[in-house]
Amino acid sequence: MGTLFDQCADRGSHTVLHLDRPLDIAPEAGTALTVSRLAELTAELAGCLAALGAGPGDRVAVVKRNHWDYDLIACAAIRIGALPALISGHLPEDALESLLKRLEPAVVLTDRPLPAGSARRVLALGEPWPGATALEDLRGTPSPPVRRRGADEPLVVNHTSGTTGAPKLVVHTTRTIIDTLARPESIRWPVVGTRRDDTVANASSYAHGRTFCWTAAVFSAAPRKIAILSEHDPAIAARVLSEHPPTTVEALPSAYVRWQRLAASRDNPFRAVRLYVSTYDAMHPPAVRTLLAASQRDRPLWMQGWGQTETGPITFRFLTRRALAARSRHPTTRHLGRPLPGGPRLRVVDPVTFRPLPRGTPGLVLTRTAARCTGYVGEQDRWRAKAIGPWWNTGDLGVLTRTGALLLLDREVDTIPGLSCLELEDVIEDRLPEVVECVVLGATGRLPLPVLVTEDGRIDRDRWCLAVADLPALAEPHTVTWPEVPRTGTGKVRRLELLTRLLGRAETHGSGRWT
Repeated sequence: MGTLFDQCADRGSHTVLHLDRPLDIAPEAGTALTVSRLAELTAELAGCLAALGAGPGDRVAVVKRNHWDYDLIACAAIRIGALPALISGHLPEDALESLLKRLEPAVVLTDRPLPAGSARRVLALGEPWPGATALEDLRGTPSPPVRRRGADEPLVVNHTSGTTGAPKLVVHTTRTIIDTLARPESIRWPVVGTRRDDTVANASSYAHGRTFCWTAAVFSAAPRKIAILSEHDPAIAARVLSEHPPTTVEALPSAYVRWQRLAASRDNPFRAVRLYVSTYDAMHPPAVRTLLAASQRDRPLWMQGWGQTETGPITFRFLTRRALAARSRHPTTRHLGRPLPGGPRLRVVDPVTFRPLPRGTPGLVLTRTAARCTGYVGEQDRWRAKAIGPWWNTGDLGVLTRTGALLLLDREVDTIPGLSCLELEDVIEDRLPEVVECVVLGATGRLPLPVLVTEDGRIDRDRWCLAVADLPALAEPHTVTWPEVPRTGTGKVRRLELLTRLLGRAETHGSGRWT
């Protein structure tokens, strides 16, 4: 990865990267960059890190505003043999302080002042503060020779989403994240592979492991254009995607949800999309249906991946307009498909005894995959508690169907006995188009609490009663607007925090042992 862009340039890649705003590490470079320019920036940044004292084996933490240059910085650190640790600038101060204590980084590259003692050296983006060195002051430092590392040595650290507390710092190697995940993704598979004439759009949280893998795969596949959205505001998406109409799109589920009105507008920029990709979190049917309808292709496809930072994608399901045409009581997007042949394996076990359960029986989902991370920084005992021999405890509850597909129910910590919160959310969003997002929360001793996100924070009482008449008993809904919902950097709802805000406590039915 330290020479990714050099290799792409040497192969004659003509890919041009288009950004919604300039990179934070190179604002002067503008919003259109060639692969050769990216190679130059990587080498230049590697020289800056080395000049500040980072070297082989050192941890380099990155904490900044969301943008794709997270991955460029990671490549620069890898180039000099250092270990990049990418941390979202969206994290609360207490969580950030906890992660930096676990990391003990030699260098932190950041755009914000940090707690005292967070690192030996701080490299500041923009105007420096006392004790920090400005990135601009180190530009022009020659890049040291490229340092290679073994396939099983740590390559990158990314953190989990942190929906239930402080995130975990996940360690991946070249073998787990590049050889097992990125390399197969770079192949030009029929339909789902990246083509040379594609315009690939991505709207993600770039501190997370998915985009590191995506960067390796997509640049290797050399599409004509790549469009990056660091902000997911519909107005920004409309501007960038209209200038560079995508043929494939990968975005956070929360971004797709916010883009529904854009997709249904007269200026819809999704007309040419042949493939949508979603990861990170479960998608609800209305958003998938709306985006597929926005494409003017004959057979646009939605590829929904399910996995974790620790494992990479585990299952895939392909959705079409026809699959989502019927609005039925049974959910359409909770079925997450199957692992790819020869890839990960699945097992559902009893949460108490860990004995395998027969197909059709709900239980705790385990997976066995060559992409399993090698540890948690500063919490290896926590990693061992989830590693059951070669199997990995996902902390999710689900059912393996007769055909071997996975039906996801809930995170174990969010479970409500006898129900699936995710299924209820599917149905409510499907029946009430004015609900941008539904979150069903479970607390001991109370009816399930629906939280409805709408444009104005209101819901028509009669329409609500009609929509839930045949559903299990629910508490009175709580209506909010989008900004009122606490979220992670990947747009996931912080359910326990939301529950605490609404009820003053977060006593759930789940144990939370495997979060």
